[in-house]
Amino acid sequence: MSAPRLNRLLVLEGATRSADGAGGFSESWAALGELWAEVSARTGRERAGAGVLVSSVSYRIVVRAAPVGAASRPRPEQRFRDGTRLYVIQAVAEHDPDGRFLTCFADEEVAA
Repeated sequence: MSAPRLNRLLVLEGATRSADGAGGFSESWAALGELWAEVSARTGRERAGAGVLVSSVSYRIVVRAAPVGAASRPRPEQRFRDGTRLYVIQAVAEHDPDGRFLTCFADEEVAA
């Protein structure tokens, strides 16, 4: 297996929630760090959602590994930002037997 080509700089973001004073909360996203990545499209589909067509594409994003529990290790429910593009992380797995890289399975949704 050849080493991944980490040629895109992505920003790893995590959601933060704060009380809105009315029993609910507001959600915002905070940058957790930058990671070099290899981004590959996997599958795509189009569906109707709330009266709008939504294009959804799944991606395989490979990054350097970080120890379990480290802030720099991606987790499901976090996301990667590439300029205006957002990739929501669905799952994370070891990419290679030596544990040098992680594969993140992520989705990008765009209103068509």
